[in-house]
Parts: sequence; structure tokens; C-alpha cells
Amino acid sequence: MTSSRPLDSDRSLERVERPVVSPVIGAIRESATLALNAKASAMKAVGEDVIAFAAGEPDFDTPDFIKEAATKALKAGKTKYAPVAGTPDLRQAIAEKLKKENGLDYEASEIVVSCGAKHSLFNAILTLVSDGDEVLIPAPYWVTYPEQVRLARGVPVYVETLAKDGFKLRPQAVKKAVRKGKTKLLILNSPNNPTGAVYDEDSLGAIADILVANDLYVISDEVYEKLIYGGRKHVSIFGVREGMKERGVLVNGLSKAFAMTGWRVGYTAAPKQFTQPMSRLQSHSTSGIATFVMPAAAAALRSDQSDVARMLAAFEVRRDLIVRRAKSIPLLECTEPEGAFYLMVGIGKLIGKKIAGKKITSAADFCMALLETKKVAAVAGEDFGAPHWVRFSYATSEDDINRGFDRIAEFVKGLT
Repeated sequence: MTSSRPLDSDRSLERVERPVVSPVIGAIRESATLALNAKASAMKAVGEDVIAFAAGEPDFDTPDFIKEAATKALKAGKTKYAPVAGTPDLRQAIAEKLKKENGLDYEASEIVVSCGAKHSLFNAILTLVSDGDEVLIPAPYWVTYPEQVRLARGVPVYVETLAKDGFKLRPQAVKKAVRKGKTKLLILNSPNNPTGAVYDEDSLGAIADILVANDLYVISDEVYEKLIYGGRKHVSIFGVREGMKERGVLVNGLSKAFAMTGWRVGYTAAPKQFTQPMSRLQSHSTSGIATFVMPAAAAALRSDQSDVARMLAAFEVRRDLIVRRAKSIPLLECTEPEGAFYLMVGIGKLIGKKIAGKKITSAADFCMALLETKKVAAVAGEDFGAPHWVRFSYATSEDDINRGFDRIAEFVKGLT
């Protein structure tokens, strides 16, 4: 019996070289926030006095009652595989939280628990986005959104926001960016990383109307929802119009509000037409999160939230301090963040100036020079879709904020 497969020795056929690494994976850029934080940590490890404004995680410890719940679960033998989408109790706790705090009606069966909100976003984007689908992403944006869209073979379409508007999306800009037959969904993030922008009910309603009119979907990243200042309350786009729940996926997690970044607990809430395929996807990647973590997460959600209030109060004091310090330095620009724990600082007036003979041509140049000369770490805005802006995280002590901005003032003063 002969084979139709050509022999390697048949020199009349050209061998086609294939890339070892998938072009889709090879094109992914490293997270700018993680890379900068790693460099600052390496400098600290060799004894350098680096003040880091790069990390996107609370500097508080996880509240003791949460750790105790995990310890109790470990001692009770909660160390085996758990259901992929999360234990029934944790999913019920999330559904109760969404009803009580957000006025949203989701059944426990419409919840999928994942390894952090980033994983939840990954599941949602891979489930909703197909080849060539255009995804609207307001800029500035969190660095991971475009990369995850590209992984799904979608096309990121950036919708500009302006500092004079508090970096909030104008409904008219959304309408202009929509392309019939091309645009699939909008990724919305409120409170926003990196700008701290918070959307109110009216602005969300106007955006929701455009989505409905154009038959579009939305992924709403609400992981910073408990970190809003001035006594304001979080509003979800899924609660501003009838029928919005069927139009997308709500993403949230416990990392920011409960200082649980390393615990890796995120979740999605959505109709079963979305959560069932997301759960199937997760079953072939990570499966469920650590079993003993889930009782701790449920305890956090069902707590009196006093620890969250304590951390929020501290963040608000730091917000006021860092804004005051930034505004006191000539040539820098900033807006006052309404939520999260980031400040965007404009350095446009410094472009073209020099430090130690080196010209600053970008925010990346500014950040590298600041780190090398003054040992202050911040993240350049280019990877956030914000050229000439720099992101500072104020999830750090008041002392570090003051010391850091003393150094920044010296740095700016020394530019020629």
C-alpha cells in the first residue's frame, strides 16, 4: 500500500518553515505595570532606596477574619478539587452581594468564579469576541484589555477621552466609533484604571442607549467599585436600563477592595448563554480556584465591610495628598481621580527638555530617567493609550508620597 504523503527526500518539494511560537502569542507585549514594578523591586533588592508608585495593589494586609476563614477551611480538609465555576455557597454569596449592593438580580447559576478579575475578563473576551470583531476600548485603558482582545483575534478600537472631561467617555464618541457589522462590544471600566474616572447613572444611561440602538454588548469591569470617594456610590451599567443584563458580562473581584491580590478571586455575572461557555472554557484551562480560598471569599462578601471602609478612608486621604503635591510642581498637569487609587500626571510640557544631557521625548523616557536619577518608579502612559501622561499609584504610605514627590520636584527643577 502506498502513501500519498511526500517523502522528506523528495527535493522537488519546498519545505515550508513554520514559526515555533504562535504569531498571536508572539505579538503579545509584556504588561508595562508588571515590568516596571519588577525593575523597581530588583533595585530595592540590592539595597537602593526606590519609592514605587507602580504597583496596582493595596499596601494593606488582608483582614484577619478572611485569613482565619481560609485557615479553618484548610483544617477542615478543604483541599480537593472544587466545582469549576465555584462552590454553590460562594456563588450564592456573590449573587446576594450583587442584589444587596448593586440592585442586580443574578442567580447563583449565572456566576463563574475565576483566578482573579483578569482571568474573568479573559474568559469573557474569549467567549464573546470572534475573528475580526471590533471591540471599543476607551483610552486611557488598562494595558491588558487590548492584548486579550488580540488573543481572541478581535480588533481593538480606541475611543479617546479627554482630561478636560475627567477622562470620561462621551456618548457621541461611542456613537461615532461604531461600525455596523463590525463592532461587537464595548469594554467599560468604572472606576477606571488608570484615570480614576467614575461614571454616574446619567452618563451610563446614555452609553447604554447607544449599545441597545446598535445591538452591541458590553463587558463592564467593576473591580474598583468599592474605592469611590466623596461618599458617592458605584453604579453599574447593567442597572441603568431594562434589558441591559442580557447585553453583557459584569466582571468583579476581591483583590482591590479586600486587599486580596494574591488570593486570586475574580468573578463574572451574566446570563447563562455567556456563563455556561465561560465555565466550559475555564474547565480546560485552570479549572476552579483553590478550594480553601472560597469560604474566605464568601466571608469577605458577607462581612460588615468595615475593613473596606477603613481602607477607603486611608486611600481618600492619600488621594488628596498626591493631587496636592502634583499640582504644586510647575509644568505638571493632573486631574482629580474620583475612584480607584491612581493619579494620571501630564508631562507634555516637559517633552524636549533634557536631564544629564538626555532629551525627554516620551513618557517612557521621563519614567526611566526618574527611576535612574531619583529612584522613583511610575508607569509611562503610552501602554495605557495616553502619550505624555504618567500613572502614579497611591496605594502606598503618605510618607512615601511626600518623599517621592519631593524627589519629583527636584527632578523637574533640574530639567533644562
